[in-house]
Amino acid sequence: MSIAVTALRAPMKLGMVIDYAGGFGETVELIVAYEQAGLEMIAIPEAYSFDAVSQLGYIAARTERLELMSAIMPIYSRTPSLTAMSAAGLDYVSDGRFTLGLGASGPQVVEGFHGVRYDAPLGRMREVIEICRQVWSRRPVAFRGDHYVMPLTAADGGSGLGKPLRLINRPVRADIPISVAALGLKNVAMVAELAQGWQPLFFDPRRATDIWGDALAEGFSRRDPELGPLEIQLQVSFHFGEPSPEALRATRDQLALYIGGMGARGRNFYNQLACRYGYEPEATAIQELYLTGRKTEAAAAVPQELVDGVTLIGDEHEIHRRLEAFSQAGVTTLLLNPIASSAPERLDQFDRLAATLAALRDGCSTPGGPSAR
Repeated sequence: MSIAVTALRAPMKLGMVIDYAGGFGETVELIVAYEQAGLEMIAIPEAYSFDAVSQLGYIAARTERLELMSAIMPIYSRTPSLTAMSAAGLDYVSDGRFTLGLGASGPQVVEGFHGVRYDAPLGRMREVIEICRQVWSRRPVAFRGDHYVMPLTAADGGSGLGKPLRLINRPVRADIPISVAALGLKNVAMVAELAQGWQPLFFDPRRATDIWGDALAEGFSRRDPELGPLEIQLQVSFHFGEPSPEALRATRDQLALYIGGMGARGRNFYNQLACRYGYEPEATAIQELYLTGRKTEAAAAVPQELVDGVTLIGDEHEIHRRLEAFSQAGVTTLLLNPIASSAPERLDQFDRLAATLAALRDGCSTPGGPSAR
């Protein structure tokens, strides 16, 4: 049966994010098969799990073409210079295939796990980006901002022996792409101004313009044209066809965790996003249930409309429709979180998705078939 489609707004890459919970070794062993099916990027998260750098370095050694990205590397757990050094090192061992994904995380992780004060995330992110680019340019690092000072002088509380130093090695690229995770309006405006990429989470393409359109326009008005168009790299739960009850439950559990438990009352960015989407009563209920230990009830309280809006799950018709919607909203890379139960099934579903996306790129009705328009 033919499916009427339109060509995608722009070419969309297929990537994959490796979940905290496992699957790293399994996925790496299938990397060659995934590449042959069309995988173009692997993203590694870092919260209070294993660090992203070591895993990305391992994948760099096992691959030749795949792009690599941190999704995300928190700015509070490393000095800006170490962040820049790690990015330059990963870009070096991957022959220029690395994108530095940055994020502020939140006070629960930053103060709870790292013991570092969570303050001024917007200002710190801006300064970290500037310092990274200064390091990669191999200029002597001399920076005096509101949050970071290098060298640290005696007047700043240092020994007075520090001096501006430049990176010893010559980076493969002085313009390593930076992609920032952001949801708040001021943060999104900063991303549109300064970064090559944006990583929103729980991105509903139906509401994206209403939520972030003005913030993006504000940032674009100050954007250096040399940065090029803003890439949008989107993590999204994926399943081709009807998922198992266990897979659907895992998707709801993740949404409940973020909306209900990823932050305290009044300091949960994902809860605030759900409210901006129009689910304020539901978001309040999810948070109350989650924080009082009723996690199963919190997951059940997640609106099905929200699940549908922020995932890539469904039959062929629905997958077509969702791909077009993400493309029209400006998404350039899908970082898939496959929820199929077995590795062979995940690979098979990825292969089907890659064929579907190729057909959409060509404006065809079905993989290899003529357009039904």
